[in-house]
Amino acid sequence: MSEFKYACPVCGQHMLCDSSQSGTTMECPTCFQKIVAPQAPSTDDPKFIITGTKVSGRPVPAAIANAGMAPAPVPEKSFSQPAVFFMVLFCLAVAGLFAFHGKLFKPAGGQTHTVANPSGGPAPKPVVAAPPANDTNWMLDLTAAVLPDTPAAGRLHGQDFIVDRAVFQNGTLTFRAGTRGTVESGVLINFMGAPAESLSGQSLNVTTNADKAASVVLRWMDDGQQKKGSFDNGYALRLDFGQPLGNRLPGKIYLCTPDDEKSYLAGAFIADLRKPKPPKK
Repeated sequence: MSEFKYACPVCGQHMLCDSSQSGTTMECPTCFQKIVAPQAPSTDDPKFIITGTKVSGRPVPAAIANAGMAPAPVPEKSFSQPAVFFMVLFCLAVAGLFAFHGKLFKPAGGQTHTVANPSGGPAPKPVVAAPPANDTNWMLDLTAAVLPDTPAAGRLHGQDFIVDRAVFQNGTLTFRAGTRGTVESGVLINFMGAPAESLSGQSLNVTTNADKAASVVLRWMDDGQQKKGSFDNGYALRLDFGQPLGNRLPGKIYLCTPDDEKSYLAGAFIADLRKPKPPKK
């Protein structure tokens, strides 16, 4: 049996064995890896060093090394797959941040972009217009009247009328444009002092031949002057009241008055319930 040297494929440590130990597993004294001893070389030259095979590793090809030379350097490790994946995600996030910076971060002060009109100010609010009176929205016969679910709106003496606020106080239900100040444009329905509790959940139908069931007053502006029209009869009115919700009373209205301009009001509303005013002294 002849002895020979072979190198550890992990750390390059030289180990001595004989030909009878070829193919057996040995432990490297330096890195403690399990190494399979190679077959004995065919030459007795002491400078000819072969390399063993790491257990469970791929075979390492034989290498010729001069005696006393350092083992070949181990190549640096490349980036692992998770590291490459996170680097790609980071690059995508940075690119998205620059692309959507204007949408994600609004200018200081909470300003928002608005479309300006030619005069340089903000764009005007869209004008809501009620359709002119016709055979479907102005009928003095309540048998075919339909109460829409849309917000209450209509026309008063040929002018568009959009209800901004509804109030019930002292037995009067008021529909008005604007929310404060004098009622310049609106509809007032006086129930002769009836309290809101007596109207809750009720459905009222006032036909044209009813005598003073409720007084209806129309108010509108004409050339900067306040105009008013009153009706004690001759109009058609249907009111469906719901149940009070705290200090608010929901309902629906369909009203047509017999003026030449065919004024009307139809739609859903929620009236604020206000305490009665004390009687005047």
